[in-house]
Amino acid sequence: MIRNLHPLYILKQVQDDSKKQIEKQYNMKEPKKYMNPYLGGVLLGLVLIVAFWVSGRGLGASGAPKAALVAGIETIAPSHTESALFYQEYKAAHAHPLKSWLVFEMLGVLVGGFLSGALAGRLKFKVEKGPNVTSKIRIIFAVLGGILFGFGSQLGRGCTSGSALTGMSVLSAGGFVTMAAIFGTAFALAYFARKLWL
Repeated sequence: MIRNLHPLYILKQVQDDSKKQIEKQYNMKEPKKYMNPYLGGVLLGLVLIVAFWVSGRGLGASGAPKAALVAGIETIAPSHTESALFYQEYKAAHAHPLKSWLVFEMLGVLVGGFLSGALAGRLKFKVEKGPNVTSKIRIIFAVLGGILFGFGSQLGRGCTSGSALTGMSVLSAGGFVTMAAIFGTAFALAYFARKLWL
C-alpha cells in the first residue's frame, strides 16, 4: 500500500495512462518487437535457396540500380550509349536492362519491406540516429556511405548479397574474401563512426 502511494510510482502510472489514452485517441499501436537475428539469418538462407531454385541464380542488389541507370541513360541519351564501351558491353550481355532478375528482386524487396513495416506498426518517416548527432549529419553520412558502398560494389563485382552471401553459398573464394573485406572494414572503422549511433 505504501509503495502504491510513492510519488515515482504514481508518476509512472499517470504516464502509462496518458500513453494509453493517446494511443487510443489516435488509433496508434505499439510497434512489434524486431525478429530474432538468428532466426532472420536462417530465413535469409532459406530465401537464398529458394532464389536458386526459382531463378537459377542467387541474390543481389547492386545490379538493379545499374540496370535502371543504363535504361535511363539509354532513353535520355541513346547516342551516348551507342558510343560508350561500357554501355555497349552491358547491352550485349543484357537484352533489356529492366528485364533483369535483380530488378524484379529489388522491387520485391521494396514491396516486402513496406508490408513488413506496415504489419509491424513501424511505417513512419524517421531518421535512425544516435542522441548526439543531428538528422542532417546522419543523412549526409548515410548518403556518403551509400555512394562509397555502391562504388565499391562495382569495383568488387558485387555487393554484400551478390558477391559475398551468394558467393559464399557456392563456396567461391571471392565470396569469402568479399565478406571478410566488407565486415573487416566495418569493424575497423566502427570506432570512428560511433558518434552517429551513440
